[in-house]
Amino acid sequence: MRILITGVAGFLGSHLAECFLDDGHQVVGCDNMIGGEPENIPGGVEFHEYDCRDLPSMNKVCRDADLVYHCAATAYEGLSVFSPHFVTDNIVNATTSVITAAVVNKVKRFVFCSSMARYGKNGIPFTEAMNPRPEDPYGVGKYACELLLKNLSETHGMEYAIAVPHNIIGPRQKYDDPYRNVAAIMINLMLQGHQPVIYGDGSQTRCFTFVGDAVQCLKRMATQSNVVGEIINIGPDEQTVSIRELANKIGILMGIEVDPVYLPPREREVPQATCSADKARYLLGYRTEYTLEQGLGEMIGYIRQRGARPFKYHLDLEIITEKTPVTWSKRTFDTQVMEMSSPFNNG
Repeated sequence: MRILITGVAGFLGSHLAECFLDDGHQVVGCDNMIGGEPENIPGGVEFHEYDCRDLPSMNKVCRDADLVYHCAATAYEGLSVFSPHFVTDNIVNATTSVITAAVVNKVKRFVFCSSMARYGKNGIPFTEAMNPRPEDPYGVGKYACELLLKNLSETHGMEYAIAVPHNIIGPRQKYDDPYRNVAAIMINLMLQGHQPVIYGDGSQTRCFTFVGDAVQCLKRMATQSNVVGEIINIGPDEQTVSIRELANKIGILMGIEVDPVYLPPREREVPQATCSADKARYLLGYRTEYTLEQGLGEMIGYIRQRGARPFKYHLDLEIITEKTPVTWSKRTFDTQVMEMSSPFNNG
């Protein structure tokens, strides 16, 4: 097959491309490099530095494609509250462009990577049968894309499936980005001699997915007939962990005594967010191959090998108020600044 993967220089897209190349498929990829890294792009990918919002470019890369995986996204859930135009422009408009090009070029199947942000404050564990209740612009945008995909695919006769990966971790995850990837941020901070940063009291609960486990499910969505028209959570539900526990686990693996810096809670952050994997088990034969500790160990090894990096504030804030996290508004992860700003440190 000829497979288009958007966001191919990013974390998930690069691993997915590698998997399909290993199976002998032809992979074409595009990335606007907002969050991608050139070294992530696997050898053998026909790469184009295109922005998904540009419809003529998407028509070019969709030409002769049998299958599209739309992995590209400005996956900034927390930041979307303070940069809503940037985030939704690169979610909704970008996705609409890729779907349109896929329809025009008669792509057989379109697999869209959505987000557990679609569920919002639903009760846990999140199941695919729940009505989406997104809490932030990012989640609203992802859900809007799902509706657009369903509408256009059913109208024009294109197969589609929607994957809902959650909290993916592993090698190649961008770790110098101050706005996302909590585990990667903590590891990068600790390698620089700083303590991990926690927004709120750290009681927020999550399940983390090792990238290899996510890719195996996504790969099966390429050809299986039972996934057409389905929404499927991708990730484990066996090992729920609080953000405070996550910091402690990373500290143990790195041999560092953890004393987190606590900052005020982030606006619109969903406190309890875990998904059921039952549907993925039934439809895709999903199995959790990596424990959280194994996945974190892989990440730590990868980041150590490449070396700690200063955080790059590469995106502008559109709304700056007293509610904006100080780590973003002041563009610093200086622990002295954070300790002075923290209401939690002594209690």
